[in-house]
Amino acid sequence: MSSNQHYSFFHSVERSFDKAAKFTKWDLGILEQIKACNSVYQMRFPVKLDNGKIEVIEAYRVQHSQHKSPCKGGIRFSDEVNQDEVMALASLMTYKCAIVNVPFGGGKGGIKINPKKYSTYELEKITRRYTAELVKKNFIGPGIDVPAPDYGTGPREMSWIVDTYASLKPGEIDAAGCVTGKPVTQGGVRGRTEATGLGVFFGIREVCNMPDVMQKLGLTIGVENKKVVVQGLGNVGYHSAKFFREAGAKVIALAEYEGAIFNENGLNEEEVFQHRKATGSILNFPGATNLAKNSDALELACDILIPAALENVINGENAPRVQAKIIGEAANGPCTPEADEVFIKKGILCVPDMYLNAGGVTVSYFEWLKNLSHVRYGRMEKRFTENMNTHILSQIEELTGKNVTESERKFIMHGPDEHDLVHSGLEETMINATREIMDVWKDNPEIPDMRTAAYVSAINKVATSYAELGIFP
Repeated sequence: MSSNQHYSFFHSVERSFDKAAKFTKWDLGILEQIKACNSVYQMRFPVKLDNGKIEVIEAYRVQHSQHKSPCKGGIRFSDEVNQDEVMALASLMTYKCAIVNVPFGGGKGGIKINPKKYSTYELEKITRRYTAELVKKNFIGPGIDVPAPDYGTGPREMSWIVDTYASLKPGEIDAAGCVTGKPVTQGGVRGRTEATGLGVFFGIREVCNMPDVMQKLGLTIGVENKKVVVQGLGNVGYHSAKFFREAGAKVIALAEYEGAIFNENGLNEEEVFQHRKATGSILNFPGATNLAKNSDALELACDILIPAALENVINGENAPRVQAKIIGEAANGPCTPEADEVFIKKGILCVPDMYLNAGGVTVSYFEWLKNLSHVRYGRMEKRFTENMNTHILSQIEELTGKNVTESERKFIMHGPDEHDLVHSGLEETMINATREIMDVWKDNPEIPDMRTAAYVSAINKVATSYAELGIFP
């Protein structure tokens, strides 16, 4: 890819920002400050490979905004990593955190490697060295900058980071909070795996519960019986499909890079996943019809379309053929600005990625709070709640002379554990963020789409923080 193409990513974020800034009352100077990346750290360090050769690794960490501390954002391992991409992703993190009211500034990191080409030991050396470089320049810490997983990284890499950080900062009691997305045994939080997919579901469900919005789209209220198409059966797509199906929606099509399958009576994502594991493809799934191209799924008649795979899959060329009423951007940047223009003309509601896939960072925030409080969610109150509920239930049964069923008894008596509390916190976050964005849009009918409304909401919150901090004398 040429640097021009990459350059356009940061530019397209700036373009969306400028489009929204026109609907705010802030001084141009404040807007310029919000747009700019505060600090960009580009580094090179040597690593000795298993074959004895030395390789120089290129890596980055960008802190976009310190209107709230710490900064927050993932670290990706990819051949495509470059400064422009990391800057763009860091700025999106600022707006994403602002929209969902998570008190972090935006950050992002990247190491320019293809992780598949290195042994586990080499990856560990690279990750630990990267962490040491961040510590040297004060670019990581529970109160400074808190990384997380992204493309090519996961809980394993996060446990290397926290171990390296803790060994370089002996006695720092909150060391576990220097990174999120850790394994549960290392201070991670339960419920992180399904967080993004569940957040997508909560966000879309809230939109579907708004009578005025549904009326405009010509749809019934609620997600029940809605026809859903999901593109991408990775972590986010899989969990999105699962939660929609469990809520009574019909997932009529699933797409992966080898192709797409369709069944108007609905598909079960777990059965499709197992079929793919066994055969290496989602195609030829029993009872489903194969579609010629995986992109055909994007053009099916449905109520809700969820692109949960790559960026730019819906663009100016295929957007006119999209028949969904609602598009939920589960992936990062699946729809281009040209596609947005088409959706406005066609009256399609595009629910933007920038807040819809914020489930990951929201649950990361809960993990960080858990690390700072040094106590697992639910530990203090679970038994108390169960004992109290048991007592109330037995009193009611005694007074009425009737007994509840065994399954109801279990449900009523249940005290919340970490999973329950994390899901509940995520639900609250997504419902509030959806309502805030819709209110911004209602207050200013000239705002063209929900994406712009989300940016306006983010800009207002960040600018207010800056103004209240008195950063501008």
